[in-house]
Amino acid sequence: MKVLTAFFQTIVLLSVAMTANSQSPTAPLRTIPIAVADIAPDFTLEDQNKNKVTLADALSKSPVVLVFYRGYW
Repeated sequence: MKVLTAFFQTIVLLSVAMTANSQSPTAPLRTIPIAVADIAPDFTLEDQNKNKVTLADALSKSPVVLVFYRGYW
Protein backbone atom coordinates (compact mmCIF):
# COMPACT_ATOMS: atom_id res chain seq x y z
CA MET A 1 0.00 0.00 0.00
CA LYS A 2 2.88 2.38 0.80
CA VAL A 3 4.39 1.74 -2.63
CA LEU A 4 1.11 2.55 -4.37
CA THR A 5 0.68 5.77 -2.36
CA ALA A 6 4.25 6.84 -3.12
CA PHE A 7 3.70 6.10 -6.82
CA PHE A 8 0.58 8.29 -7.00
CA GLN A 9 2.26 11.08 -5.04
CA THR A 10 5.14 11.01 -7.52
CA ILE A 11 2.73 11.16 -10.47
CA VAL A 12 0.90 14.14 -8.94
CA LEU A 13 4.17 15.94 -8.18
CA LEU A 14 5.47 15.43 -11.71
CA SER A 15 2.16 16.58 -13.20
CA VAL A 16 2.22 19.78 -11.15
CA ALA A 17 5.86 20.45 -12.04
CA MET A 18 5.25 19.94 -15.77
CA THR A 19 2.16 22.15 -15.73
CA ALA A 20 3.94 24.94 -13.86
CA ASN A 21 6.87 24.81 -16.29
CA SER A 22 4.67 24.92 -19.39
CA GLN A 23 2.92 28.11 -18.26
CA SER A 24 6.06 30.21 -17.85
CA PRO A 25 5.95 33.18 -20.24
CA THR A 26 8.62 33.54 -22.88
CA ALA A 27 10.13 36.85 -23.86
CA PRO A 28 9.04 38.06 -27.28
CA LEU A 29 11.71 38.08 -29.95
CA ARG A 30 12.75 41.50 -31.13
CA THR A 31 13.18 41.50 -34.86
CA ILE A 32 14.18 44.34 -37.10
CA PRO A 33 13.43 43.71 -40.76
CA ILE A 34 16.21 44.29 -43.28
CA ALA A 35 15.22 45.84 -46.57
CA VAL A 36 16.72 44.92 -49.92
CA ALA A 37 20.22 46.43 -50.32
CA ASP A 38 20.54 47.25 -46.59
CA ILE A 39 23.79 46.36 -44.85
CA ALA A 40 23.24 43.29 -42.68
CA PRO A 41 24.42 43.47 -39.07
CA ASP A 42 27.35 41.24 -38.16
CA PHE A 43 26.34 37.91 -36.63
CA THR A 44 27.88 34.59 -35.60
CA LEU A 45 26.38 31.19 -36.40
CA GLU A 46 27.46 27.56 -36.26
CA ASP A 47 27.98 25.59 -39.45
CA GLN A 48 27.16 21.92 -39.93
CA ASN A 49 30.47 20.96 -38.24
CA LYS A 50 29.82 23.14 -35.15
CA ASN A 51 32.44 25.73 -36.24
CA LYS A 52 31.70 29.39 -35.51
CA VAL A 53 31.23 31.48 -38.66
CA THR A 54 30.81 35.26 -38.61
CA LEU A 55 29.49 37.42 -41.38
CA ALA A 56 32.57 39.68 -41.18
CA ASP A 57 34.91 36.70 -41.73
CA ALA A 58 32.90 35.49 -44.70
CA LEU A 59 32.83 38.98 -46.22
CA SER A 60 36.61 39.29 -45.89
CA LYS A 61 37.03 36.21 -48.13
CA SER A 62 34.38 36.82 -50.81
CA PRO A 63 30.96 38.37 -51.44
CA VAL A 64 28.14 36.83 -49.41
CA VAL A 65 24.53 36.14 -50.35
CA LEU A 66 22.11 35.51 -47.48
CA VAL A 67 19.21 33.18 -48.21
CA PHE A 68 16.47 32.70 -45.64
CA TYR A 69 14.44 29.49 -45.58
CA ARG A 70 11.30 29.19 -43.52
CA GLY A 71 11.39 25.98 -41.50
CA TYR A 72 7.95 24.53 -42.18
CA TRP A 73 9.03 20.95 -42.69
